[in-house]
Amino acid sequence: MCVGKCSRIVGPCLLVLGTLSMAANILLLFPGGASKYLVEGHISKDAKAMPGIWGGGITAFISAVLSKLALLGAAACFVLSGVGLTNGPLCFYNASEHGGGGHGMLWGYPFLDTGSQKPDTRAENYLHNHRTWSICLEPVGVVTWNIVLFSLLLLVSAAEMVLASIQILNGCLGCLCGFCEGK
Repeated sequence: MCVGKCSRIVGPCLLVLGTLSMAANILLLFPGGASKYLVEGHISKDAKAMPGIWGGGITAFISAVLSKLALLGAAACFVLSGVGLTNGPLCFYNASEHGGGGHGMLWGYPFLDTGSQKPDTRAENYLHNHRTWSICLEPVGVVTWNIVLFSLLLLVSAAEMVLASIQILNGCLGCLCGFCEGK
């Protein structure tokens, strides 16, 4: 494949993925589509970091000029989205019923505040045991919301890393081998 043809494929793919990444991150700021939680400050720190905006979105848009930055931004988005998925959502839950150490209703990270549980157990309980998702009382459906959107950010940023790597390789090959002019 010629270098120019590859760029015409990779570039638009990165733009679409960047747009999708930004949209997913914006949705993470509005659990269940409600602005109430953003206004009240009840949004997880991982969603507030907005990896999909700066890591998966803006850097993908400028990737035609700065492919290495796009790769770095996509990698950062991937890592921070993985952390957000692992930590679970910030939600309103009954701490006295969950884990036994808390006192009453509070905003927190119930899947992170597991105290004595090992990280492998926490991930298994939270990500694979749907019954534990009802721990979060508010925002309604925030666990599913976070899992779907952070998973989407993981997939999009992984695809962006592959495409940015191809674009970097394509640029290097273009410099070394020419641009297939006249072919």
